[in-house]
Amino acid sequence: MSARNDNCDSDGWWEERTLPEKIALGVLFALLGIGAIFLFGWIVMLLWNWLMPDIFGLPHVTYWQAWGLMLLSCIFFKGFGSGDNGGGRRRDRRRRKELRRYMSEETDGGDGNAGGDPPGSMDPDGRPDDQPGGSEGTAG
Repeated sequence: MSARNDNCDSDGWWEERTLPEKIALGVLFALLGIGAIFLFGWIVMLLWNWLMPDIFGLPHVTYWQAWGLMLLSCIFFKGFGSGDNGGGRRRDRRRRKELRRYMSEETDGGDGNAGGDPPGSMDPDGRPDDQPGGSEGTAG
């Protein structure tokens, strides 16, 4: 069982590699990434040329025109960005982290409602907490 845990240790796997092996892996992943990008453009071109002329009567496109279409679709559907370099994703991540922290505090707080009074409890004036403050029967 311990041999399996040693094999699953991702940090140990990378640390055991020599510098030339790490460089070779980096070059390999870079080439695979570039190949995937070119393959994606080719797939867009094939799909366009297969579907759009028959469905909408549009002309066939070349490989580079397919790349232009992909670029345009990114601009139209994603926008130019808000200039914060992915800050929206970071804000979402931060918000989820804060929510998890709040929820864990809530469950660790004992009574289950983050330090609030249990439902149906009375405030110091003798009114139930779920009713608004002020005297009953008067507006304002």
